[in-house]
Amino acid sequence: MLPALLKYASVFAIGMFKFVAAPIAGVAAGLPVVLIWGLSVAGMMTTVILISGLGRSWALHQRRKREEKGKPLFSRRSRTVVSIYRRFGMVGIAFLTPILFSPVGGTVIATQLHVPRWRIMLHMLWSAALWGITFTLLAVKFSHLPIFDHYR
Repeated sequence: MLPALLKYASVFAIGMFKFVAAPIAGVAAGLPVVLIWGLSVAGMMTTVILISGLGRSWALHQRRKREEKGKPLFSRRSRTVVSIYRRFGMVGIAFLTPILFSPVGGTVIATQLHVPRWRIMLHMLWSAALWGITFTLLAVKFSHLPIFDHYR
């Protein structure tokens, strides 16, 4: 019982921080596809809920730290993120979160752009569901590769 719970917990925890790796870990652990998908989505959404709840105060803290150090308000990366947001809105940020930003990064970006919390959660949910099933099916399809033997 405990080893099974550890497998579930590890896929969930990995999904909280590095979404792409959660399905790989789930397939390597031998979990069923639906469970891998569910744990990956649940992990990402847990991070989204926690960070979006604490996000406003954290974003202000980060801004103050940046101003105290005399760092510029915008970097090359932040300009790229803002241009994605202006062009595609929260849909674009949510779509790219599992691939480029990670659940933590995407939620912080959305929070710092002052997107309402309910919109962050809504868009991150469909994104997690879409990318979760995509990554899970890809991991299952390529599970014969030697990289998975290392984890078994």
